[in-house]
Amino acid sequence: MHNIDIKKAYDFSGQIIAITGGNGVLGRAMVAGLLRCGAAVAVIDRNPDLPAEIAELGKSGGGRVFSVAGDVLDRSQLAAAAQTVIDRCGRIDALINAAGGNHPQATTSTENPFFDLPVEALRFTQDLNWLGTVLACQVFGRHLAEQKHGVIVNISSMNAFRPLTRIPAYSAAKAAVSNFTQWLAVHMAQEYSPQIRVNALAPGFFLTEQNRFLLTDQASGELTERGKTILSHTPMARFGDPADLVGTLLWLLSPASAFVTGIVVPVDGGFSAYSGV
Repeated sequence: MHNIDIKKAYDFSGQIIAITGGNGVLGRAMVAGLLRCGAAVAVIDRNPDLPAEIAELGKSGGGRVFSVAGDVLDRSQLAAAAQTVIDRCGRIDALINAAGGNHPQATTSTENPFFDLPVEALRFTQDLNWLGTVLACQVFGRHLAEQKHGVIVNISSMNAFRPLTRIPAYSAAKAAVSNFTQWLAVHMAQEYSPQIRVNALAPGFFLTEQNRFLLTDQASGELTERGKTILSHTPMARFGDPADLVGTLLWLLSPASAFVTGIVVPVDGGFSAYSGV
């Protein structure tokens, strides 16, 4: 039986963690939480410029942060990014796949009915969320397999549990991420090492640049009908704050979840538990 020192379980000092999409709204919150716990964080992003608040936290916080340019849909760029992290830090302890998003033309509307959704928009959404996760797991996961230990955390969504209206491509892509997470957890444990764990977070409804004006009116800031419906089905009666993801993320990365692999954890204010009555 493992004797885990809970006081030290969330001390990530000396841990090398790579995160794709780390410059996004949710990614930035994850990076900030990891830095405050002492981790060294490599932000893999198409835009290599770190947000000012993250760069400053890397200077003043317990951990350190650096950026590496990389597109999650380009395997050669991901391979170069992984090698950069290893050359700089010596190894990779964990991968977080936070890159993702939807394409505006993959969202149905009166002007853009389902029957006319452009193939390019559907393919973009599927590739960014699912294929981008798979490619990063292939490239970074190879290093975890070689060293026989490590953690991967993917980002799924509430849309994977119950598809939302208007965003069929995004819902399908996130469902694929959840399924792939379970598959990869088994594959890595059986084929390479039971000390490699793979899990996913499933965020509920967080206000981001991607969905802000679906949930709030751009002019007034008031909730749209869609926003009101979501909150009426969220028992905690609010949208998530990006920082709400950090505690669960740290648990999945830490020794406190040493016997946890292949799960998708909702962080949704109770949305997935509520039947509507």
